Amino acid sequence: MQNEDKKVVDLYIPRKCSATNRIIGPRDYSSVQINIADVDENGLATKTVHSFYISGDVRRQGMSDGCLNRLFKEKGLLTFSN
Repeated sequence: MQNEDKKVVDLYIPRKCSATNRIIGPRDYSSVQINIADVDENGLATKTVHSFYISGDVRRQGMSDGCLNRLFKEKGLLTFSN
């Protein structure tokens, strides 16, 4: 819901799991949000932030590490060198 200034005024905004694309429920207390800030060549954080949401089901199954590696690689935040 938006007010006349076009600002979101809802009390609860549902989030989606970045790994499975499922909605994270309001009672999923084991879900996490991970924010990764971009840094410049001096090591200072820029204003660009990447947010990832992982549901409790993914964490419970022990798949969060593999899912985060896949998501980081898709965004170009992680590179693998052989």
